[in-house]
Amino acid sequence: MPAFGGQGAARTASAVVAALFLVVGVLGFIPGVTSGYETMTFWGHHSNAMLLGVFQVSALHNIVHLAFGVVGAVMSARAGLARAFLAVGGFIYLALWVYGLLVHQDSAANFVPVNDADNWLHLVLGVAMILLGALLGARTSANQQAR
Repeated sequence: MPAFGGQGAARTASAVVAALFLVVGVLGFIPGVTSGYETMTFWGHHSNAMLLGVFQVSALHNIVHLAFGVVGAVMSARAGLARAFLAVGGFIYLALWVYGLLVHQDSAANFVPVNDADNWLHLVLGVAMILLGALLGARTSANQQAR
């Protein structure tokens, strides 16, 4: 296992985040783990399916998680791409957080759909991903310059 801050650390962090997205995407399609599964719609705020009984999901929402996981897994193959996945993905999740705060939950614009729990999770994910990308990128650059 590479030391924290080496090129492998960014790749490992990206792979772990990607794996989490894949797991969440799969869990969103499992009845029991997702309550109200029978009410799940492909998209839109009418879906009453709740991942872990907390996070509102739809088929589209689950597919987005799966797609994010696949992209992250592919990008974790190279340190620079892994850092880009973390940073850009983090900004995307911060944008989703702002979007979720601005869009009324019963609006047709809430097509993903998101609820308050999703919104705050998006904030945490966005900040964590950006910090991981920045910290691991800064340490990797410093380690390369020291050589």
